Amino acid sequence: MKWEGNRQSDNVEDRRSGSGGLGGRGIGIGSVAIALVVSYFLGISPLTVLNLLSGGGLDGQTQSAPAQKPPADDRMAAFVSTVLADTEDVWKEVFVQGGATYQEPKLVLFRGTTSTACGQGQAAMGPFYCPSDQNVYIDLDFYETLKNQLGAPGDFAQAYVIAHEVGHHVQNLMGITTKMEQMRGRVNQTEYNALSVRLELQADCFSGVWANHAQAARQLLEQGDVEEAMNAAARIGDDALQRAGKGQVVPDSFTHGTSAQRQRWFETGLKNGNVKGCDTFSTRAL
Repeated sequence: MKWEGNRQSDNVEDRRSGSGGLGGRGIGIGSVAIALVVSYFLGISPLTVLNLLSGGGLDGQTQSAPAQKPPADDRMAAFVSTVLADTEDVWKEVFVQGGATYQEPKLVLFRGTTSTACGQGQAAMGPFYCPSDQNVYIDLDFYETLKNQLGAPGDFAQAYVIAHEVGHHVQNLMGITTKMEQMRGRVNQTEYNALSVRLELQADCFSGVWANHAQAARQLLEQGDVEEAMNAAARIGDDALQRAGKGQVVPDSFTHGTSAQRQRWFETGLKNGNVKGCDTFSTRAL
């Protein structure tokens, strides 16, 4: 991926030098079972996020320390800042074309644990998006898990992670997240899981839309990049994770989609670059 020398976003907050938030005990990726980590890969399950938004589960304290920028010589921080900037450029243009204004999210770097408007965030959750504060959160150690334990190396696989979470931000701006929240209590658990799958697959498609526009504008893709993202999508499908963790697959418990579905919707966004083509809620065949 051709990213070096490109613009870096100013919307990055570095909390890694602090205590990681108010209260709570940090949980590092290395101290939890890999099954727990990957169950939240590419974002907190919508069920968990919406539970937090409705007041259940975790304490909703927010970070009070002043925001800090990442060190200029931190290569990984520079990478995610550059990817975030590229998503800003793409989605700003897409929203303008649709007659709307894009509100840029913030990307928060943390270690172990951190306070969010959705409750106490932990590294074991993997990267996640909080609709209440419009922040994307990531413990950069997750990328080591992505590479070494999940078998999904490569910088474009890492960019896919950020783009997926920004996809959740786009859903929030479009009102889709609110509609999901309103469905709580109206459907049973299995039905809500199915809606969660559609939400996650749409975020995958939105990440493909970003890649399509970024490639057209800046030619950032190199040979093998798309394969890296497709491999990552295959590694973190619900069926693949359940098979690896429990040895059996329970479709009714899926919240993110199968490997094939995740690959298909990322590729859909990548090929057509069209937000309307990412309507996972209307199609019968996922």
